[in-house]
Amino acid sequence: MPVGGEEDSAELRVVGARPAFASPPFEPRDHLALSAMLGNLIDFDAGAAVAGSKFVYLRGAAARLELALCTWALNEACAAGFEPMTTPDLVRSSALEKCGFQPRAENTQVYSVEGSPLCLTGTAEVPLAAVHADSVVDEAALPIRMAAFGHCFRTEAGAAGAASRGLYRVHQFSKVELFVLATPAQSEEILDELLAFEERLFGLLGLHYRVLDIASGDLGAPAARKFDVEAWMPGMGRFGEVSSASNCTDYQARRLGIRYRPSSSSSGSSGDAAGGGAGAGGGAGAEKGKGGKAAATEFVHTLNATAAAVPRLVVAILENFQDERGWVTVPEVLRPYMGGLAVIKPPGEK
Repeated sequence: MPVGGEEDSAELRVVGARPAFASPPFEPRDHLALSAMLGNLIDFDAGAAVAGSKFVYLRGAAARLELALCTWALNEACAAGFEPMTTPDLVRSSALEKCGFQPRAENTQVYSVEGSPLCLTGTAEVPLAAVHADSVVDEAALPIRMAAFGHCFRTEAGAAGAASRGLYRVHQFSKVELFVLATPAQSEEILDELLAFEERLFGLLGLHYRVLDIASGDLGAPAARKFDVEAWMPGMGRFGEVSSASNCTDYQARRLGIRYRPSSSSSGSSGDAAGGGAGAGGGAGAEKGKGGKAAATEFVHTLNATAAAVPRLVVAILENFQDERGWVTVPEVLRPYMGGLAVIKPPGEK
């Protein structure tokens, strides 16, 4: 990966072209202006009255767009061999910590339940990782591919500026998350597969996007390698992150105690893991097999990727596919999930 801070992340490729808005020429509107023209699709006023600032109601076609994106992305993941799951929105703080988050730290992004060990999860990555905690799987079962629809809750502490406008940064949103358990020998190739899957989805949506190789100083605690996908957002006049794919190697697995039992053909390859290297929750490095002999185990690698993060994809779709009237063309792949709706128009327009 590139070494350095956020500004040192490397642009790997740019796909597609910016919409021209040139026939006839017009100045593109941002998603909030489009919402007002189309019948208050994005209602922050109601969200603030009911739950507080940066909570939102999606109405009408925007609500259908959210559900369409999630259903479509989950179906695409199933077709690619991922097991579909729904996950708890509340998890123990220990699960968050073992996945590399800091639920009780100052300026945390995590909502904690007072007087309880539970927290609202900011991503389905956490319950997907924890479902296999303190377990040993056979190498033949790997990779294990999971895909979850989940609600995400984030305090967005410290967030400010133009990048926080509208739906780009909110406290609650829907997301389809991909998560994989793999052997160390598999994980680099699977990271490439996850990124290719994300790019395929954005290509099917018709979005103009770029791929970044994230620099070392901009990685979170768990990730050893991370790629971001950023879609062009005309309202901001720049690219905005809509997805990421990360290889966490054995960081989370050591803390969660997720191991695999190598097949006889690959046994004897282990270093620290088979010897019982102690991560938080790592457990023993070997277990008794048949006949009382110790069967060596190793830590799996964990990987995660975003198939669909709804608010930002809604932003990208509304802003990129608008016309001079403020009407929005629905990407063709989503129309079957929206009752055949092809164009989002103001109420009363035929």
